[in-house]
Amino acid sequence: MSMSTAAGQWNRVSRRPLADVLDELRTARTLAFDEHDGGIVVMSVNRPHRANSQTIEMFGEIAWATAILRNAPLRALVVAGAGGKTFCTGFDLDEVDVLARMSVSEFTDLVETAASGSTGLRALPYPVIAAVSGPAAGGGLSLALAADIRIADHTASFSAGFVRVGLSIGELGTSWNLIRLIGPGRASELAFTGRTVRAAEAHRIGLADLLTETAALDAALELAETIAENPADSMRSTKNAFVRNLEISSFRSAVEVDTRGQALAMQARR
Repeated sequence: MSMSTAAGQWNRVSRRPLADVLDELRTARTLAFDEHDGGIVVMSVNRPHRANSQTIEMFGEIAWATAILRNAPLRALVVAGAGGKTFCTGFDLDEVDVLARMSVSEFTDLVETAASGSTGLRALPYPVIAAVSGPAAGGGLSLALAADIRIADHTASFSAGFVRVGLSIGELGTSWNLIRLIGPGRASELAFTGRTVRAAEAHRIGLADLLTETAALDAALELAETIAENPADSMRSTKNAFVRNLEISSFRSAVEVDTRGQALAMQARR
């Protein structure tokens, strides 16, 4: 078998047609998936009847979905809340009793599953945009922070209110992301008070990257369309550089990541 033939077979396995990927993803019960032109998909937290709150099942479905999306032929993923009025309000308190009945090992498994969803979303090899309308609170804030870009409309609000319900902000990467986005002082103030940050302030302090007059989802799709006009390999190489360099403290190591990515991008142009 020639190298080109082997590569072609590998690509067919690892990059399934988007229609097939979406057919599988649409079996989810707590998430919804919609395709838009240009290889753009919207993943929505799909519990509008419960303010798009999270459940044990949803944590598992986010982890499962990000694993499937890893090799999907997408140009961008938009994360939103179904209904357009609420992004995600965190864990559904109606399931707290279920958590209380879990053994230590069961709860550890749940937390690790939830964490793999956040890390999986952040590690997707193409841009991820959070379209925030309404509240992004608790685990919903964690979900928004896992995206590369956050777009907020004037209904948006952000809350790291973990301390208000007797929990730590050390959940699903929230503390790591928040410190890097807005600095340790502001992150500490928000974490220790648990107060709500409205859209204008969120934009001013860097919690929201863009503040739009239109609905956040419309603005996110417009941005995704602009991104999708660029070469896919360039976008993936750029995403990899940002994700890796956020975790590298050495300038020399960061330059090595950049150099490797640039070489791969040039090779893809040939």
